[in-house]
Amino acid sequence: MGMERGAIQKAAVVLGIGILIGLFILLDLDRYLTLSFLKESRDSFVATYERSPALVIGTYFLIYTLVAAFSVPGAVVMTLAGGALLGLFVGTVVVSFASTIGATLACFISRFLLRDWVQGRFGDKLQSINRGIEGEGAFYLFTLRLVPIFPFFVVNLAMGLTRMPLPTYYWVSQLGMFPATLVYVNAGRELGRIDSPAGILSPGLLISLAILGLFPIGVKKTLAWYRARSPAGDP
Repeated sequence: MGMERGAIQKAAVVLGIGILIGLFILLDLDRYLTLSFLKESRDSFVATYERSPALVIGTYFLIYTLVAAFSVPGAVVMTLAGGALLGLFVGTVVVSFASTIGATLACFISRFLLRDWVQGRFGDKLQSINRGIEGEGAFYLFTLRLVPIFPFFVVNLAMGLTRMPLPTYYWVSQLGMFPATLVYVNAGRELGRIDSPAGILSPGLLISLAILGLFPIGVKKTLAWYRARSPAGDP
């Protein structure tokens, strides 16, 4: 009886996700998650934000959370929009929590729907990942978040197949994604100031783009230095 109820629950979740994805495609909603749409609509969004900041922040938070939870392409544009529309401080705070909650929901959905099946079918191939989680635990995920070798949505789905507790997944993701969130929101704030093609060469924008490119490399070098100095890294 319990197994039958679980199957029904999973089928309901799959159906709900299928309906949402179908509506997203049918209504062509992906056009709203582009940089060109952001630039074209920025003034109207800012005017609405000035009139009703709580409504705009709440709506943005909900949309961002859903985009992250269902792994919809457009999270980067949503992050840039946070900086362009909400500013550096508010944008960083809102994006940080929305992206982390969405990532945790994506992890939960992956775990609820797929973990038992994947572990049963490919458990031998997942042993190295499970050993990494059991051995390094939170630091293993923290490294994945700081050094985005894989897209974040891939990390969300893959980590759902592991045994990491969701509360741990949440706070490690919150910390690990925060530096990159700050950088992207700041880049969005600079993009929001572009009024002409000449604005692309503004010093602030160039600095933001340079940080975006150098940040993963710097983090990777720092992690390598830390591991070399830690007792586990000693020969």
